[in-house]
Amino acid sequence: MALTARYVVKFRRRREGKTNYRKRLRLLLSGRLRFVVRKSNRYITCQFIQYSPNGDKTLVSAHSKELARFGYLGHPGNLPAAYLTGLLSGLRAKQLGITDAILDIGIYRSTKGSALYASLKGALDAGIHIPHSPEILPDENRIRGEHIANYARSLKELKKQEFNKIFSEYIRKGLDPIKLPAHFEEVKHRILEELGNGGK
Repeated sequence: MALTARYVVKFRRRREGKTNYRKRLRLLLSGRLRFVVRKSNRYITCQFIQYSPNGDKTLVSAHSKELARFGYLGHPGNLPAAYLTGLLSGLRAKQLGITDAILDIGIYRSTKGSALYASLKGALDAGIHIPHSPEILPDENRIRGEHIANYARSLKELKKQEFNKIFSEYIRKGLDPIKLPAHFEEVKHRILEELGNGGK
């Protein structure tokens, strides 16, 4: 409640914790397209967005739900899915002639090796130049889901009932989580083939 003339009501999106306007201003002053990565509890969204005074324009978008079209059976919000969604958006951007952007992770805390940076790695591997520090990216084993496969393997050997509970979605879809890294490579190959890169 405003009690004095010096009280300034913050913008609604700032009050709701949706937008850090100082950070957004710094990104906009760069004059570059923004590679926007957003994460919910279940999904990843990657977009290439251009600023406009009349409202930002989304030039390219990819959602981890789309990975099912390429045969992906894993969880749509894990590190492998984040990488594949970033790769998919990056390849689409390349097809439109987009070659560089600046990363926008919004109000999320910057955590080394997180799913947000897995998406960044996907866009980088698609050939988009995005300034970053290499040490923030997750390593290749985590991107392929080796950590998930190792956990599933140890759980399956020791606690079969808990394994079935935790990986029920994988099992329902017909994917053994222990085989997730190989499955990841298959899906990545399909994405690259469909978007004209010959699986390279």
